[in-house]
Amino acid sequence: MKTHHYIFLTAALFVLVFYDQDLGMNLGILSIIYALLTFFKTPERNRNKPFLILFVTSILSGFAFIWYGDFPSLIAVVSSILLLGYCSRNKKLKILFLIPVFIINSFTSLFRFFSFDEWLPKKNVSGVWQKTLAFIIIPLLLISIFFGIYSAGSDHFAAVFRDYELDINVWQVLCLSLLGFFIAFNYWNYAVERFIYKKNHLLDDDFKDEAKIQKSTYSFLDLDSERTSGIISFFCLNILLIFFIITYNYEQFYEVLKTPVQLSEETHERVNAVIISIIMAVLVIMFYFKSGFNFDPKAKLMKILARIWIILNAILVLSAAVKNYEYIISYGLTYKRLGVFAFLLLALIGLALTFIKIQRKKRNAFLFNGMIWYIYGTILACSYVNWGGIITSQNMKRKDFVVNYHLEQINFSERGLLKYADEKNSPQLKKKVLEKVKEQKSRPFLSKIIYYETLKD
Repeated sequence: MKTHHYIFLTAALFVLVFYDQDLGMNLGILSIIYALLTFFKTPERNRNKPFLILFVTSILSGFAFIWYGDFPSLIAVVSSILLLGYCSRNKKLKILFLIPVFIINSFTSLFRFFSFDEWLPKKNVSGVWQKTLAFIIIPLLLISIFFGIYSAGSDHFAAVFRDYELDINVWQVLCLSLLGFFIAFNYWNYAVERFIYKKNHLLDDDFKDEAKIQKSTYSFLDLDSERTSGIISFFCLNILLIFFIITYNYEQFYEVLKTPVQLSEETHERVNAVIISIIMAVLVIMFYFKSGFNFDPKAKLMKILARIWIILNAILVLSAAVKNYEYIISYGLTYKRLGVFAFLLLALIGLALTFIKIQRKKRNAFLFNGMIWYIYGTILACSYVNWGGIITSQNMKRKDFVVNYHLEQINFSERGLLKYADEKNSPQLKKKVLEKVKEQKSRPFLSKIIYYETLKD
């Protein structure tokens, strides 16, 4: 199939699965079809390891959305399909250009649509396109025009057709057709601007030979002064961080116990401070190790101090993780507390990549190229796992288990709540849960969420 075949096929499928439906398993089905069509359309030379991994994660993300249909699975399926389509055509172009490429294409799609020679066949050898145009499209267009003329001139002629109504929402079909075509056109026929290709080398992981030459970064600061500045800065920052870790842990583990509200506020404030501290630490290291200092034989002391600072920051992250764990033990699991672990884990990964950058003399782009994949992995983990079910099943074991909170605020907690209702012999709770399940099961087929179909009435 040619590009225009993929565009019209997926645009038609979009209308078919979304007409008169809410967002549900239809998006998951459509994303799986997109992934399969992308696999078959992609030349074998472009089916490298990242592409195959993205193909698998796209299929799994489609099934995850069919199963859960929530916001994390929506983000996962959209990002997976976009990454898959991007890698299928640009195996050497950096992933960080994905967002600007698709933003630019969204704004230029109208102009690219009218460039028919670029996406429609110039000559159809089999004659299918010509026959479709001659036998279907042109006659339908002429019939529509003259139907309007004759209807205006004869009430009896118009009444023949006016009295017969098709049960079709024309405006919905039209809007879905335009949206489906817009998505399909930009997915199968997107263009990468020349300036993006020219800037691709700026995101390489490794330095070029000319970047290894020792020279000062700024005209007003010579090389020795800049190196000495780095040594003094990292030495002072290490001393400062050691004192901060001591006071931070003292406040967390040895101060007088506070109310749950105060403890919650302080925990989140301290975690935010830790995350901001880690981001700033990475930025400082990127500032000093952006070019020549990676290969400077006289910068060994600065490298040692930078590594020590990374290790101290990792200790700070672990301290915050221990406090968050203690907070969970005392007051139970919530989405925010699990999110804190996710952010702290990403902070540790960022520090590890920064350590590798110094050790292996990588460019700053190495950090961004690596972190984008770990963030994507975190999104997948959020979409594949029923965290709401885990939260409910763990908190059920507590004496202070709040039923209404888990029923109204926690997603996909129904299975655990039904079990809890049976254990506590609570028919009222069971009735509320089953009413919620029944409401979900009553949705149209393509709007359903499969998770609720697995629960017994």
